[in-house]
Amino acid sequence: MSNRRLTSILKLSLLSAIMAFTSNVFADPVRAAFVYIGPTGDHGWTYAHDQGANYAKDYHGDDVVITRIESVAENSDAARVITSLARKNDIIFTTSFGYMEPTIKVAARYPDVKFEHATGYQRPTDNISTYSARFYEGRHVIGKIAGRITKNNVIGYIASFPIPEVIRGINSAFLAAKSVNPDIQMKIVWVYTWFDPGKEADAANALIAQGADIIMQHTDSTAAMTVAEENEGVYAFGQASDMSAWGPTSHLTSIIDYWGPYYAARIRAVKDGTWTETDTFDGVPEGMVAFSALENMPDDVRKEAEQTILDLEFSDVHPFTGPINKQDGSPWLADGETPPMFPDLLTMDFYVEGIDSKYPN
Repeated sequence: MSNRRLTSILKLSLLSAIMAFTSNVFADPVRAAFVYIGPTGDHGWTYAHDQGANYAKDYHGDDVVITRIESVAENSDAARVITSLARKNDIIFTTSFGYMEPTIKVAARYPDVKFEHATGYQRPTDNISTYSARFYEGRHVIGKIAGRITKNNVIGYIASFPIPEVIRGINSAFLAAKSVNPDIQMKIVWVYTWFDPGKEADAANALIAQGADIIMQHTDSTAAMTVAEENEGVYAFGQASDMSAWGPTSHLTSIIDYWGPYYAARIRAVKDGTWTETDTFDGVPEGMVAFSALENMPDDVRKEAEQTILDLEFSDVHPFTGPINKQDGSPWLADGETPPMFPDLLTMDFYVEGIDSKYPN
């Protein structure tokens, strides 16, 4: 065979390989959509996801076109909105637990569209991925701070819905506080909403009336921080983003949900044809859970919190390390034992021993 013919064959083979590769690569911008449970101005959960979408847009520039739909209820409205987006987008991020069933339903009808469900755990089709963060690692840090700061030995906790993610946070915060202050009590008010400033403010005031001088929240507005600022001697932690502006003298730190790099990576995977269904559950070591400035606390408490964050970064500590019993006194974890992610953590449906609030229905 002549060298010229061999060269031609090699060129054709290379061209075929390039064409096979690029057939899976988007030539046009990726069309990405985000479905939000609340308004982007909540300065909490939805705000954090929208900041992540902004990060992805800044990262990809003209290679991505982003659509955002705010305040979509977790009911039939969600299925309608997700369906409309599936008709004209390549990847859809549904950013609340209650969107799980609508996401699954629509994904089955649109197999060529990629779906990413935040805090979900079901992936029945190969075009659905799930992702969340180990928020309970953040609760471990603020629990230790709370246990040191409180004068009344009472922590107030504003809880949204009794799903595993929220229960994990309550248990993690309580165990951490108890580890540094054996006299600690935790009072819990369930508001059964993600975002309702009025209900959240009422819950904060009710907790303060019960003696709480530390307020934690797993809801999305800044109302609790504002209430803490209005009550001398009461401190609070921000949720999902930096809430220090609403509590100059009461804000201790905020747990930051840092979604940007994940969103940029998943959009890139669609762009280059490498997207596959997966489950992501990252935390402090991966940078998905972070903290705003530690403030309004003594130096020794700050240093302990900083060391706790470092221990989490290097996986030197697990927030759930036995011995731990369930609320009814039955054993859960033996001495030194840590729980598996599934089923223990992902399906957590009990309070740990020492929490005297009634478990919600």
